[in-house]
Amino acid sequence: MPSHARPGPAPDSDVLEAMRRAVRGTLIERTEMEILSLDAEGGVMTMPVEGNTQPAGLLHGGATIALAESVASMAAILQARAVHGEGAQAVGTSVSAVHHRSARSGVVTAACRALHRGRQVASYLVEISDESGALLSTVTVSTMLLAPRPS
Repeated sequence: MPSHARPGPAPDSDVLEAMRRAVRGTLIERTEMEILSLDAEGGVMTMPVEGNTQPAGLLHGGATIALAESVASMAAILQARAVHGEGAQAVGTSVSAVHHRSARSGVVTAACRALHRGRQVASYLVEISDESGALLSTVTVSTMLLAPRPS
């Protein structure tokens, strides 16, 4: 794991099972992303390069951004639920990425940390690195926290 990938708490089994159910059939499942740790402060997710490349054989920038947005959005959902209760959600409002270099093989790791955790907005910084720890991309993700909708 890269030096800047903070080891966070592993999701408890109920939360982990709920997340696994929620990602079935989604881009997260199709790109083979894996959650290593997650809480409202951030988390760590991985994704294989293989199957997530552009025609030139490099890791696709869109796949990289999808990884960053996925880990930040999941952390934001936990923040929304901490603030607004069970059933609260988070939606992305802004993503900004800088790609520093790319990868051709292996697994990439997204290390996410909160920049701001409020009642309505949560923002995260996500650093994506390769297996050697080289920084590939820096992504900021902002989210809006939504209270549960009445049934």
